[in-house]
Amino acid sequence: MESIIVAKQRGATLRVGPELEVPGYGCYDHFLEGDTVLHSWEVLAKILSSEDSMDIVCDIGMPVVHKNVIYNCRVIIYNKKILLIRPKMWLANDGNYRELRYFTPWAKHRQWEDHYLPRIIQAVTKQIKVPFGDAVISTLDTCIGVELCEELFTPASPHILMGLDGVEIFTNSSGSHHELRKLYRRVELIKEATLKLGGIYLYANQQGCDGDRLYYDGCALIAVNGRVVAQGTQFSLSDVEVVTATIDIEDVRAHRASSSRSMQASEAERYHRIEVDFALTSGKFEPVSEEDMVGVIGSKSIPVRFHLPEEEIALGPACWLWDYLRRSRTQGYFVPLSGGIDSCATAVIVYSMCRLVAQAAARGQKQVIADARRMAGEPEGSEYLPTDPKEFCNRIFHTCYMGTENSSAETRLRAKQLAEAIGSYHIDLNMDSLITAVRQLFTLVTGHRPQFRSQGGSDAENLALQNIQARMRMVLSYMFAQLMPWVRGKYGGLLVLGSANVDESLRGYLTKYDCSSADINPIGGISKTDLKKFIAYAEHAFDLPILHSFLTAIPTAELEPITESYVQSDEADMGMTYDELSVFGRLRKVEKCGPYSTFTKLVHEWGSFLSPTQIAEKVKLFFFEHARNRHKMTTLTPAYHAESYSPDDNRFDLRPFLYPSRFPWQFKKIDEVAAALPDRSNQTATDKKKMD
Repeated sequence: MESIIVAKQRGATLRVGPELEVPGYGCYDHFLEGDTVLHSWEVLAKILSSEDSMDIVCDIGMPVVHKNVIYNCRVIIYNKKILLIRPKMWLANDGNYRELRYFTPWAKHRQWEDHYLPRIIQAVTKQIKVPFGDAVISTLDTCIGVELCEELFTPASPHILMGLDGVEIFTNSSGSHHELRKLYRRVELIKEATLKLGGIYLYANQQGCDGDRLYYDGCALIAVNGRVVAQGTQFSLSDVEVVTATIDIEDVRAHRASSSRSMQASEAERYHRIEVDFALTSGKFEPVSEEDMVGVIGSKSIPVRFHLPEEEIALGPACWLWDYLRRSRTQGYFVPLSGGIDSCATAVIVYSMCRLVAQAAARGQKQVIADARRMAGEPEGSEYLPTDPKEFCNRIFHTCYMGTENSSAETRLRAKQLAEAIGSYHIDLNMDSLITAVRQLFTLVTGHRPQFRSQGGSDAENLALQNIQARMRMVLSYMFAQLMPWVRGKYGGLLVLGSANVDESLRGYLTKYDCSSADINPIGGISKTDLKKFIAYAEHAFDLPILHSFLTAIPTAELEPITESYVQSDEADMGMTYDELSVFGRLRKVEKCGPYSTFTKLVHEWGSFLSPTQIAEKVKLFFFEHARNRHKMTTLTPAYHAESYSPDDNRFDLRPFLYPSRFPWQFKKIDEVAAALPDRSNQTATDKKKMD
């Protein structure tokens, strides 16, 4: 309703909202409940009844049951009437999307039939039935067609045939989630949709967290003849954002006046037109007053705003964290700060969230201010404004360094200095007494005292002693998260944030139920490589010089004793680098490669510096460790989805968790081919030496 009111204030005559906007896109299995459909009709009845929705065409999204079949629909309304219910024809059913689980695609292309309305709608619209199906709306001055989210991404998109049949305005209502580097593809498809065809394209996307791992990144667009003329923000704390443009429909007609397009259009199949007796245009030139110029743009193209990946990390997870915090009605976040780059990145993202809150408060955004006051424990009627990000961070963000005898002074100091720089309420503790108590209990019960490897212990002892430390940190995290507001004289509890990156999860380089087990994880879908870029960006963008020391530190878990000849290193422990893990992740998930096809691709990519047998060993090690640790993915902390190779089990990455982890058939084939291939790595080195 707010978006309709704002659109009308700006002079708009057509308003388009995001996909399934009435119930929210993220209802998932609730779409199978009759209540969801019933309540959607009840909400639509309120919108139809309101005087605010008069004199503007509104394209609204909700589920509709037609002849006992559930469809994902757009309901086009005008002046307390439903003009058309347009069901989605091509459904998203891969990656994060399971639309075929809830909805059925409308397979009767260019066909429509009567839909009998529920009585609560009949009472408002005085209509018994309305058109339902693949049709378009013909006004007195133009023609409007609907294209729904996934339909833009399909090879045979509906806008092509609609455009050839004379549709000039296309609406697209989307539920498209944020992923690093994804926006460019979306924008190019929207531009291309009208570049050859001609036309006006209105793209509305959901914005914010919809109760799941996904963050919908908004970025509403209006394009004309392949040019973007208006763009909304991609990341925002606002609940409602409206993007408007004033368009000259004659621009479309001039763009379409080409011979070849006209030849194809003359042969186009006909769409049924819902004829209405109103116009979107006024029929006369009316100059816009300076007062109404906010958000009103002419048909001149504008440069599209693309964020760098490191900026996306600073903004996307931060907005997601804010939505999660305010909707869960908790009092803040807690992070076990290790002094390493992963927990550092998590903490800096929370600080970025506080910066966004401070900026919104400075602009006077009432909802943000109200939520911030509640989280900060301010009484009703308080005038508190969270305009200082460090001060607000101190109120809602708690960090803790949980040291042991294996911790270094460097990591302890880095954690302390980072907390001071961002303003978090920081605790520093040693938990050796807890670790010793667990170790002694085991010795008392079994008569055996486990030792670290450096002290003569076996691999099993060494791993068990590391896991005790990691799991105790999780237990302490939850205790402190529940009690720290009480310690500070406040009420409620904190949410625990995880800080395992996507590469560690992919490799299984984490302890099950250790401090990677948390309530949510803002970096669980981000690679180590991208996290380093983000920290390098934040060092200057957020004026945090302390971040430089995190970039130069060697990644280490600090779970084994440090000796003169040994310091634990993550990449040494894993047997592969983080950059290599990113490559394996993309090949496995995005390019759909098994062990053998991964090997054949990498022979070409890495063959200039590694021999075929070396590549074979790396590939086999990765798939062995991934399969051996796959069970850990079943308990992964829900993480912000940011990467196309996320191993998030049963949600994005549907794979078994019990494997024959040595892949007998695949590994044997890899070994046979590797032995027969020539070694190009030595040849490359020889050639380089000759050139030198």
